[in-house]
Amino acid sequence: MKNYLNFETDIKNLENEIEKLKDPYNQDGLSEVDTKKISETQQEIDKKLQSIYSNLDPWQTTLVARHENRPKAKFFIDNLFENFILLSGDRFYGEDRSVLAGFAKFDEQSVLVIGQEKGDTLESRIERNFGMMRPEGYRKTIRLMRLANKFNIPIISFIDTPGAYPGVGAEERGQAEAIAKSIECCMELTVPTFAFVIGEGGSGGAIALASSNKVIMLENAIYSVISPEGCATILWRDPKKTLDAAKAMKLSAKELLNLKVIDEIIPEPVGGAHRDRDLILDNVRKSIKNNLNEFQNMNREEILNQRKNKFLTIGRNKGFVSQLDNIDTLSMKKNKINLFIESFLKSKIILGISFIVIFFLIYLMFFL
Repeated sequence: MKNYLNFETDIKNLENEIEKLKDPYNQDGLSEVDTKKISETQQEIDKKLQSIYSNLDPWQTTLVARHENRPKAKFFIDNLFENFILLSGDRFYGEDRSVLAGFAKFDEQSVLVIGQEKGDTLESRIERNFGMMRPEGYRKTIRLMRLANKFNIPIISFIDTPGAYPGVGAEERGQAEAIAKSIECCMELTVPTFAFVIGEGGSGGAIALASSNKVIMLENAIYSVISPEGCATILWRDPKKTLDAAKAMKLSAKELLNLKVIDEIIPEPVGGAHRDRDLILDNVRKSIKNNLNEFQNMNREEILNQRKNKFLTIGRNKGFVSQLDNIDTLSMKKNKINLFIESFLKSKIILGISFIVIFFLIYLMFFL
């Protein structure tokens, strides 16, 4: 069963019309299928899809990113990788089924695959906690990322979560600490890491796994520090101002690429990734292959420095710093007053130490 968004009413009506035209046993009895009418209607659908999806506002993009039929992490894992071995447990508390993680082969190369999985049916969504990871999920991925780093295996993550789970139990088990440790682990890795935002990239739940050498987004995915509803509630105390919040947060792929927060956009079929799964699969496969090849000849230190410099330079292209390529300019510059105070304090310390040494020498000379 197809699901339609609130701005796709015309598309829904036209596709229902096509279904009726394709059925020879209609209300008028047995009749011939009008192939010409079907073709014309399909062309009209294509035009409307092109018109709608070329002018999506940020809130509509959010709805597309959350679409029920959108390909999930499990779909990409099952169709892009071979010999996937699912690994479970954090060795501290238990298993978190909202994240799939394990080693696999991509073009005969070993990789670690991590995927935040929302589920496709109501039962699987409940089982997967709607893609919201708990502390044990992050600790599981930390364990596996360190293992991959030990054996020089690249890491590929599929990000799709509204955010980390905010339940009482999760907080009691150290949710904030687990997210912070996951970010720290990602930044310390010396193997290539690639994060693909395939749907929602929400808050710390996403950045915990997306602190990567390359952050890549599908065209209609979103990546933000908070949901538009949450932002509207906090800033305006009105959850209906979701469009204003979505515009202010610049959560779409094009805006984030312009800000250099992400590195690449993967084009989607017209109408969203759910309308042509084979095409989006091919596009993601090409992106993975190109990025793996890009880092193939880099040593561990170069990989680490590339990731570090990538995050250090975010936000500098429109700031007050002129030397954008010089990372050393990130150090804090001190004015003359501060320098004088520091030198004075240092001189006082030196004088004090000198006085103690001289006093000790005099004591030795006269009393011993």
